[in-house]
Amino acid sequence: KPIDLARPKQNLQNPGFLPEERSWMSRYLKSGFHDVFRERNPDLEGAYSWWSYRFGVRAKNIGWRLDYGTVNTDLLDRVTDAAIHPNITGSDHCPVSVRLK
Repeated sequence: KPIDLARPKQNLQNPGFLPEERSWMSRYLKSGFHDVFRERNPDLEGAYSWWSYRFGVRAKNIGWRLDYGTVNTDLLDRVTDAAIHPNITGSDHCPVSVRLK
């Protein structure tokens, strides 16, 4: 979704945000899987899990949410938390987590 990257209009034709990739993800989620972070934070902007190493964009939070925690419908009621951990460094990606009871 456009909310999942800092500059969606500039990236419409870039891998990771191509129309066919967005379509695949929509079909996946409609098949019975849930993006638990986005369902719990539907309007939260600036929540990214990947930043290019170029141009210091991590410090500016110009990123993408490329990493997802999904569960099927049977597990949805067991989810107690879904988070992105941008303060954990060491990679161009940061960890994401889904906690189940």
